[in-house]
Amino acid sequence: MKQIKEIREQFSQAGEAELLLLFEEYENDSRSGVRGLIAQYQKKLDRLAVERQRLEQMRIYEHKYEDLGLICGIDEAGRGPLAGPVVAGAVILPTDCEILYLNDSKKLTLARREELFAEIEEKAIAYGIGMASPARIDEINILQATYEAMREAISRLHPQPQVLLNDAVTIPEIAFRQVPIIGGDGKSLSIAAASVLAKVTRDRLMLEYDKIMPEYGFAAHKGYGTAAHIEALKKYGPSPIHRKSFIGHFVEECE
Repeated sequence: MKQIKEIREQFSQAGEAELLLLFEEYENDSRSGVRGLIAQYQKKLDRLAVERQRLEQMRIYEHKYEDLGLICGIDEAGRGPLAGPVVAGAVILPTDCEILYLNDSKKLTLARREELFAEIEEKAIAYGIGMASPARIDEINILQATYEAMREAISRLHPQPQVLLNDAVTIPEIAFRQVPIIGGDGKSLSIAAASVLAKVTRDRLMLEYDKIMPEYGFAAHKGYGTAAHIEALKKYGPSPIHRKSFIGHFVEECE
């Protein structure tokens, strides 16, 4: 009879199919340690089943339009901050693609977003990133700059999609069929993937800006209007990456 330590090692190294075989192998083992392992890993499989059900719910729009061709999710990060660019992501996922725990980037931890970013890059048929600078935002306004970043992200896709699933917006000057979905980053896997790409890309940029201009605290707030950011803005004045059209309430120099 195997020792509990050996059995624990078997369970820890087993995949899903192997776990089911282990459940059968040890179903008559009455030792409490073995019963505990079976219960622990059964809960793990139950959680995976629930997660897969959630992911399937997030494929509703992908299934609805899959007969029309390649489907691309579009989302942005950084419309609201006082500093930094607005970044857009565009992602085409395979129809059978499984990326566990993919969700609206705002609902994910930093570590999870980084893990998912790498997995999306690996599994996507195509993905693109676009961005508009703070100067461009000041020049044409944040909404038009967001559309511009989205068009750039789409232009980087090879192959090009036939359908766009957008988080709430309809992008001007785009020939593809568009489906705006309110709260789309929580309802569509493709949009959720785009939100992760956009958020991680932008956050990485803000970390680099923080190294150059640490006095503003960009690493902590990513350019959003926190009390600490506004205090630094008033103390040091606007940096080259501040949006002048956003900070007029805080500093007179931007007029």
